Amino acid sequence: MTQIKIDGAGITVRDWILDDLEVYRRWLQPGQRWQELDGPYFKKPTPDEIPPIIERIRSRIEAGSFSDPRHNLIIAEAHHNRLIGQVSRYWISEETHWLAAGLVIYDPALWGRGYGTTALGLWTDYLFQAFPAIVRLDLQTWSGNIGMMRLAAKLGYQLEGRFRKARIVAGEYHDALGYGILREEWMHLHPHGFTVQSKEELDD
Repeated sequence: MTQIKIDGAGITVRDWILDDLEVYRRWLQPGQRWQELDGPYFKKPTPDEIPPIIERIRSRIEAGSFSDPRHNLIIAEAHHNRLIGQVSRYWISEETHWLAAGLVIYDPALWGRGYGTTALGLWTDYLFQAFPAIVRLDLQTWSGNIGMMRLAAKLGYQLEGRFRKARIVAGEYHDALGYGILREEWMHLHPHGFTVQSKEELDD
C-alpha cells in the first residue's frame, strides 16, 4: 500500500510509523491538558486499556493494513518527524454521505502556532478528494473549545448548529456546536488545493 505523506507549513500529515507508538502512549495517559478540550465528555482510555490500543496500531503498521481512504493520519512536526497530533474522520450518516472531520494537537506548547489550521486544511482537501460523493464536511466541537471554534471559522466552516446545554464538562453545561462547509465553498476558497497565504492565517 502506498504511504500517505502530505507536507504543509511546519508539519506533515502522514501515516503511522513505529516511532510514533511510544510518543502516542505517553499522550494517551490520563491527566493531559488536551483531554480537557478534545471531547472531554467522551470516555478516555484507562492506563490498562492503553497497551492493547498501542498493540493494535503496531499490528496495522507492521502489516501495512491502513484503511483506504484513511480513518486518521498523524500530524508530525516537520523538522524531526515527531508525532504532535492527529486528524480523523467519522460518519454522521454514511447513508447520506454525511462525513465529519476531527483534529487534535496534543502538546499545549504547540497550540497557537498554526499547526491545527494547516493540518485541518490539508485533511479537508484529502477528504473531499478521497470521497467524491460527499457534498459537505462537518466539524463538531463544544463552546468551551475556543481554539477549535476559531480554527473552524478561519478555514471557512460555518456555524450551522448550536445545541444549548448539551454537553457536561467538569459538572457544568456547555453548548454543542456543529460547523460545516460545502464542497463548492471549499473549492471556491481553494480552487488549486489548500495553501496558507499568510502568517495571519496560521495563527490559531
